[in-house]
Formats: sequence, C-alpha cells, structure tokens
Amino acid sequence: MSSTPVIEVERLNLKYGDFHAVKDLSFQVRPGELYALLGTNGAGKTSTLETIEGHRAATSGTVRVFGRDPRDRRAVRPRMGVMLQESGFSPDLTVRESVRLIGGLTRRRDSVDRVLGVADLARKAGTKVSQLSGGEKRRLDFATAIYGGPELIFLDEPTTGLDIQSRDDLWDAVDRLRGEGSTIVLTTHYLEEAQQRADRIGLMHEGAFHREGTVAELTRTLPATIRFLLPPGAPALPMPAALERDGRFVIETHNLPKDLYALLHWAHHNGVEPQELEAGPTRLDDVFRSIGSR
Repeated sequence: MSSTPVIEVERLNLKYGDFHAVKDLSFQVRPGELYALLGTNGAGKTSTLETIEGHRAATSGTVRVFGRDPRDRRAVRPRMGVMLQESGFSPDLTVRESVRLIGGLTRRRDSVDRVLGVADLARKAGTKVSQLSGGEKRRLDFATAIYGGPELIFLDEPTTGLDIQSRDDLWDAVDRLRGEGSTIVLTTHYLEEAQQRADRIGLMHEGAFHREGTVAELTRTLPATIRFLLPPGAPALPMPAALERDGRFVIETHNLPKDLYALLHWAHHNGVEPQELEAGPTRLDDVFRSIGSR
C-alpha cells in the first residue's frame, strides 16, 4: 500500500465574513486507516469536511485528496464515497432505483443487488424511499456511499437511528471495506465508536485541533480514576482523594496499577472493604469534556 497520504490538509483557513470558522488547520489521513474527525459544537468540523469533499472553497491553505484539488470532481469524485447526515433521496424512487441512480452518478461499477445485500436492504429493494424508516434510510445512505468500493469513504454520523444489530452489521461491512483497502473518515457523536475503531482521532475546538493522535495518546493526557465508597468510620486514605456528592471517593492517578495496589493493600491492612470499586483509564468522552473546562 502506498505511503502517500490520501488526504493532505495544510494550514486550512475558512472564513464566513468576520467569522473565522477554521484556523490554520493541518493534518493528514493515511491510506487504509480509519480517521475520526470529532469536535465540539461549532468547532469547524463540518466546514473542514465540506472543503475536503470538494463542496466548499478554502479561504486560504491547501487541501489535496489523492494528490488533487478535491474540486476537480472528474478526477476525485469517482474514488470517493460520501455518507451525509441527510442525503435527500427522491421519495418516489424505490430503494433499488436510488442506489442505481447514485451509483451511476459516481461512475463506479458495481452490482445493485450486492450493495443492497451489504446494507441489509435486499428485502426493501422495491420499497419507495418515502416508506422507509429512519434506520432504513441511513442504511440506504450507506449503500450509496459504498457503491463500487471507493478508495475513500466519508461516514457522517453513520449509525444514527440504527438499532444495535444494524450498527454491528454496518461496522462489519466497514471492516470488510477496510480489509479491501478503503480509507475511512468518520464523524460521530457516539464517542465509544470512535474510541473502539479509530486508528487516529483529530479533536477540534474553536476552529483548530485541540489534540490529535491515537486513542491511547489522547487519553494519556488525563489521569486514570479510582472510584469507591467507604463505610463510616474508615481510617484516613493513604493518598489524596476527592469526595463526590454521592459519597464516592475519587482518586486521580497517572500510575493506575501502583495506586490501585496501594489502596487495596491499605484496605486489607485496615480490614476495610471498598464498595462499588471502579478503576480504569480515562475514556475518550473524558477528554472531550475536558475541552470545555479549559
């Protein structure tokens, strides 16, 4: 697989009048990886993606997709699949007709039946779009995005409205696409999906990257936590701890194994049993919440 980035963004700026939506943003997406672009509300994520997808011109800076300007639609669009939050299919077309229409516009070759099977829509092939449920419409969005096995696929909130089984099926399909060499750019409000699946994450805030890296790199910036309840009259703890409103003690630590061992040793020595003990590393949603507290 080529080491040349699929997406290259260098000092991207986007302005709407006096509002500076994206500020000197630079990053790359490598071939075959799943890159999650996340952000707080108004962070500039949508504007960034619209520019990469070729729908918007940059105020300044450089954006390249497959080494080309993304507005060169003839060169770039056939190699790119896009699953928008809302696609706006014609309500009078059937599922099969919608996939055939969008597939034809991409200038990629594929079997409509194959794509409907991947998106679990084979039983709905003759159903009009107007008669689909919200989850079925999301699967139709997915089907049109993956038609022809594009090299680069944008998934914008892909699992919104899907039940658990449909979510699992969609991610199984994404895994197969990655196995075939596709590069995925994901945006989602389900942070656990990004934490479980992304190779790297760009976390935007106020038009710039707050942080970028692997999940481990992002979560390592915040301490792990140990939470527990203690019975009344317990002796003083062997390390600093905060007391939450619900009565739980919270220990923040950058050395979870060492401090958890020390806590349990203290508890055993003093005949104290910590109740509802929870210990674990920082989660991605903790990193996300930390943005607003700065």
